[in-house]
Amino acid sequence: MSQQQNTPAFEPGQEPGYEAADAPKLERALSNRHIQLIAIGGAIGTGLFMGSGKTISVAGPAVILVYMIIGFMLYFVMRAMGELLLSKSGYRNFADFAADILGPWAGYFVGWTYWFCWIVTGVADVIVIASVYVKFWADSFPVWVTALVVIGILLALNLPSVRGFGETEFWFALIKIVAISALIVVGLVMIVTGFEHAGATASFANLFNHGGGFFGGGWIGFVGGFQIAVFAFVGIELVGTAAAETKDPEHNLPKAVNAIPVRILLFYVGSLVVLMSVVPWTRFSADESPFVMLFSLAGLGAAAHLVNLVVLTSALSSANSGIYSTSRMLYGLSTDGDAPRQFGKLSKRKVPQNALFLSGVFLLASVVLLVFGLDQSKGFSVVTTISSLCFMFVWTLILVSYLVHRKRRPQAHAESKFKMPGGLVMPWVVFAFFVFLLVAFVFDADTLAGLIATPIWFILLGIGYLFLRRSRFHAAARAEHRAIVAKEHQEAAAWRAEHAG
Repeated sequence: MSQQQNTPAFEPGQEPGYEAADAPKLERALSNRHIQLIAIGGAIGTGLFMGSGKTISVAGPAVILVYMIIGFMLYFVMRAMGELLLSKSGYRNFADFAADILGPWAGYFVGWTYWFCWIVTGVADVIVIASVYVKFWADSFPVWVTALVVIGILLALNLPSVRGFGETEFWFALIKIVAISALIVVGLVMIVTGFEHAGATASFANLFNHGGGFFGGGWIGFVGGFQIAVFAFVGIELVGTAAAETKDPEHNLPKAVNAIPVRILLFYVGSLVVLMSVVPWTRFSADESPFVMLFSLAGLGAAAHLVNLVVLTSALSSANSGIYSTSRMLYGLSTDGDAPRQFGKLSKRKVPQNALFLSGVFLLASVVLLVFGLDQSKGFSVVTTISSLCFMFVWTLILVSYLVHRKRRPQAHAESKFKMPGGLVMPWVVFAFFVFLLVAFVFDADTLAGLIATPIWFILLGIGYLFLRRSRFHAAARAEHRAIVAKEHQEAAAWRAEHAG
């Protein structure tokens, strides 16, 4: 990718690559309302609606702190990403700035790993849709058939145009916002009125009076709670993937990133506080959505069906965002020479349909897993652990890119209108937190299996790069990157000398 840098700013799709000059280009068709709701939709999916059941059963009410800590750490990753994306108008996504700052190898590893992240996440979404949400209504219907239908729907939603995807995701995300807000309001009413059900009374006291109190899961449970909870936040960086198709990114991207803390407090913390206040945390199950369980235990059967529809829509939304991001990342890899050139072609509607079809083919892995019975919490835990680890790799390289950018391009950092707060300290705090997460994955057999399996991906990716780097294209890219780095070091030294006083 680095061979494209230090050239005049280009519009998305116009960068040097395999495309013909008259080929369709990516279009900036996503407005502010699209990008704001896409940011919400990507972050609120199966990890909150399904995964929180296991997290609550393991950590108890302390899961509230788990979500707050993860959200706090990832906010700084997003701020670093935002500053870097806005530092050059030619950046389409974080794979672009990783390649430009760290070298062609980084663009290759970040791009393909992010593609793999969302493929695995999409598989998890399809599994939970077929084996939990649809099964809630049609217990005898073959889950693998449901999975095939879901994959077909996802392709149909993404093929028409990027604006069509934006509109679909807007309404998917809006449904989730309304549903969670309604759940919080209804839950608060039940708490205030002392609603009684199944021998329990809705009260904030339930956060402290059951199963050993707020830290009912103990230290091991608290640490173990991070295993599944981190998956709830995958997709939080989706606004970075959509940068190339966003109108006025200088305004819309910072607005989306800055809203992250409020969203975490409302959608994650707010909903979990209400859930565990209405229903004692000891009654939540790893195999059942706590959102559905709340209304079922309250005797509101019709409401449980409605909530199940909402969480199904939520999972579809997450998978929809995933297949969008995989197609755009694969398109970028192709135009940069890191993937076969046919995936860099766009349809007349300016959609990378070849990349979309490839993602759909890989989502068929969910059908295989369901046929062999790897469903519900066990399959969900293994698959989501692999996804979480790969996302952590991408988040880590975003922060590494930021640190290198800040050192090599002090002038660009000084002139940035969207500086990362705590830029000298917080990246290292987040790195330490990621090490803690790796340790947390060891405490559960399912997540440990995912931890052991994940290196296979990076081994395969490394083998692929060993062959790819031999090409003249990559040799020239590496040579140009070295020249650019040397020049930037000289410019940085001159800038620091000038501003030393």
